[in-house]
This record gives sequence, structure tokens and C-alpha cells, in this order.
Amino acid sequence: MRTGAVIVAAGMSSRMGDFKPMLNIGRISIAERVVATLQQCGVTEIVMVTGFNAAALERHLANHGIVFLRNERYETTTMFESACLGLAYIRDKCDRVLFTPVDIPLFTAATVRSLLDVDAELAVPVCDGEQGHPILIGGSLIEKILSDPGRDGLRGALERSGAENAAVPVDDRGILHDADTPEDYAELLRYHNAQLVRPVVDIALVREKPFFDSRLAKLFHQIEETGSVRSACARVQMSYSSCWNAIRMLESQLKRPLIERSQGGAGKRRSHLTADGKRLLALYENYADAVREEAGRLYEEYFGDWFLE
Repeated sequence: MRTGAVIVAAGMSSRMGDFKPMLNIGRISIAERVVATLQQCGVTEIVMVTGFNAAALERHLANHGIVFLRNERYETTTMFESACLGLAYIRDKCDRVLFTPVDIPLFTAATVRSLLDVDAELAVPVCDGEQGHPILIGGSLIEKILSDPGRDGLRGALERSGAENAAVPVDDRGILHDADTPEDYAELLRYHNAQLVRPVVDIALVREKPFFDSRLAKLFHQIEETGSVRSACARVQMSYSSCWNAIRMLESQLKRPLIERSQGGAGKRRSHLTADGKRLLALYENYADAVREEAGRLYEEYFGDWFLE
């Protein structure tokens, strides 16, 4: 079952007085923590909806292997509308989706795994009687959410969807981003930092030099999704010239075309993957998934809970 994630980070952080997603907690930023925890649980299809200060945030996370969508109307729209942008993008790519605003950064990998173990259309973590984030939304609910008028935000849309809300008890105050004292918060952060230890495996194919890796795989997906190399570059935060240089180098290494252009409507040219491009992408992703799964198994065998002791 393929799991994706939508992170909403379009707001203006007006109450904080600073740009919240890029504030550090410990040695990494709020936004980096959310992405790292999701990726630690094997969630590879992550989309972040940006708005206010979008360019800076996208540059900040450019090397984290996620897709960016911009809510250009962030000043006059709600979080629900940003959520819908992300859900509309991801609905045909995943069987279920984890959703969270960016400013709940201290939920743990254990909480995410507890949600993923639940067989339900809708699952919400609960700690000390309070519901928090992330929430797990089944793919069958996404169309209902997208067609909802949005009264009372995403919570209202989910209530009107008719899905039974499965409460998942967790011992994790991080789902609420809540601590009563500085000492409580420091302990919450210490525990989260211990939880974040994980193997990070980035697979690159190499001949004389590396020629295909996870970032190019994301680029290929976005070319196929948007029909435009320029739009794909914006979504994965690569410059247009860098993208084409990488594509040309890759094609010269493999001695076959991987991207082709065709005439579209209104005289516009569209780009898409050739059969060889699609084959390369599928082989790479299947291989990378298998390597990461084995790396996770070996990590548990050698380290277990050592970092939590």
C-alpha cells in the first residue's frame, strides 16, 4: 500500500512574528523535522503546499526529495484550500495520505507507524484525550474532501464525509506540539531527537560519474505529470539549465532518448518520458525501494532501540 503525505506551509506566521517553517528546533528547522519523520517511516511521495515566503522555503528544502506546490492566493484563502491543492495532486499517486500543518513538528516516527498499522479510512492520533496530527486519510475520502464546501475547514469536511474516525492512542505529546514547562519541552525534544536516528540511503546509478539519483527520479515524475520541463524544475527546485544538462548527460550515458517533445495545443510543445525513460524510472524506484527496505531491516538488527536507551 503506497502512502503519501501533504504538508501545508502556506500561512503567513503572523502570530509567531517570524517565518515559522524555517525556525530551528535543535539543529534542524521545523519544516525539516516534519519531512525527516515522514521519510523515516518510508513515506517517499511528499508534497508541501507553500505560499507566504515560498521561494525561501523551497530553496531551504530543495535537497529533501519533496514536491512543492504553490498556493498563489495564500493571503485570501484558508488552510483547507491549501490542503485541497495538495490532496488533488496526490490523489492518484497513493492509497492513503498523511496530512499535517507544518507547525506540528514533534510527532514521532512511532506515532506515524501506529497510524499506518490501522485499517481505517480515517485515523487520528490521540494523546491524553486530545486529537492531534498527522491524520491518516484513505484515498477513497479524497474526492469527498475535494467536493466539500469547506465549512469548518478540513475537520468539517471529514465529519461530513461519513467516514468513521478511528482514534489511535499514542504516548506522544508531540502530536499536539504542547509542553507545559521549558523542562517538559526539552524532554520532548530529547525524545524526538532519539527517535530521529535512522538510516538514510540515497541510491545513485554511476558509470564514470553518477548519472541518475532520487532527485532526477522526482524530476522525471514531474515532467510526466506537468508535460513541461520548466514546470517540473520549479516543483523539484532545480534550475532549468541544470535540468537539461542532467537530462542530456543521462541520455549520452545511456545512448538513448529519455525525454521527447511533441506539439500540444495553442502551438505549445509538451515534454514527456519516452518508453525507455519510463522503464528507467520504474526500474530505479523498484530497486531503491528494495535497498531501503533491506537497510531498515539491517538497522533494526544491528541497532534496535539502542539510541532510545
